[in-house]
Order: sequence, then structure tokens, then C-alpha cells
Amino acid sequence: MPDVTLQDAAAAPFPVYVARPEDEPIGGLVLIHEIWGLVDHIRDVADRFAEEGWLVAAPDILSSAGVEPHLGAELFALMNDPDEEVRTAAQPRLRDALSSMRAPEYADWALGALRAVVDWLEAQPGVEDRLAVTGFCFGGTYSFALAAADGRIRAAIPFYGTAPAPEVIRRIESPILGLYGSEDRALIDALPGVRQAMADADVEFEAVVYPGAEHAFFNDTGRRYSPAHSMEAWARALDFLDEHVASR
Repeated sequence: MPDVTLQDAAAAPFPVYVARPEDEPIGGLVLIHEIWGLVDHIRDVADRFAEEGWLVAAPDILSSAGVEPHLGAELFALMNDPDEEVRTAAQPRLRDALSSMRAPEYADWALGALRAVVDWLEAQPGVEDRLAVTGFCFGGTYSFALAAADGRIRAAIPFYGTAPAPEVIRRIESPILGLYGSEDRALIDALPGVRQAMADADVEFEAVVYPGAEHAFFNDTGRRYSPAHSMEAWARALDFLDEHVASR
């Protein structure tokens, strides 16, 4: 499926990969990529959701920050090399490539772009108000952020994403399903505080922690992939979307 090009409120264009179901969609899904950008793995995940009936829009929100898919794929290969020395040597290059996305103005732009994706999905035939978001790592973090920024989102499924600050969590209106690996120590250490902030804000929040799984356990092209945990997380995500968003 060819990409479409959208633009945010500042008229900055960005490409979006669109995966369409064979029949009328059961809902619209924003799919946000990892820090590697809109690589083939994310397009494959979009296609898988489309096979389940979802109209999926997977925006490229890193090319504007200098990480185009070809560079992301190259960096991913280096960071997943079996040789630890290769991975260590690639760290400075990775930090340099990702430096632009750490600027506050980038976060503002990215959220504006994601809301433009929601606008586009909402306008597609058959979607109506059935809108959800999911994403991985970087995309998991922005899944939380989009749920807080856009009340049209009816469900969010961040895979190993960083939750926002409590004052941002208070703006979330949708139920959240967070999926984590027990060996992803930074996120797991922060999880009790996230649970408390969600409870204080009266946000419906379910956190699932997979024993023995690492960060990026869902990515079947990487060295941390866990087939069993990935399959269970996939089924759980589909069930969550069915419960809160889908029309069948």
C-alpha cells in the first residue's frame, strides 16, 4: 500500500504508511514506530493489524529529525549485532542521530503530526469515532502522549513506553494497556509510580509484565525478540482493542 502525505498545523509534510483491511474497517489505529523510524518491521505490523480489520496509519515522525528509514535500519542492524564491540562502537553514532528528537520543539511537532494522523483516520469511511493508538518504545511513549493530547483516542496500547508526568496523565481519558518485559529495568522500576499516578487520575490502566522478557521483546527482527511473549501480547492487544474500540 503506497504512503500518503499529511501535514501538521504548521504545514510540515510527513509520510504515512497506510494499511487497509479488505472489508470496511472495524476502527482506525495510529501505529507509532520505534526509534528506528518507519522501517519494514513497522510496516509489517501495520499489515498484520489490517488483516484483523483495522485501518492503520503508521506515520514517519523521525525523518524530519534526520532519522530516515534507511538510516534507522542501518543503526538497528548495528545495535542488534551479536558482537558487543560492534554495538558499543555504534553508540556515539546512535546518540548523534537521535539528538534532534530530544529537543522540546520536536515533541511539540511530533504531537501535532500525530493529531493530524488522527484527523485523517477520523475522516476515512467506516471509522467514525473508533480511534486507537499503539506504539513501541519511542512509539509507546508517544502513545501515552497522544492519549493525553487527543480526547478522540478511545484506547491506547503502549509497548514498553515511558509514561508522562502525573500532570499529563491527568489529561488521559481513554483506557490504557501497558505491555512490559520484566528485564526492562528502568521502566519496571518506574512502574509503581506510574500505577499510582494512573490511579490518582482515575485512568483505567492495566499493566502486563512478561517474566524474563526484555525491552523490544515484540520486534521479531531484533536480538531481544521473545516469540511466546510476543504472541501473547499480540492476542491481548487485539482483545483490548475489540473491547474498547472495535465495531464488529
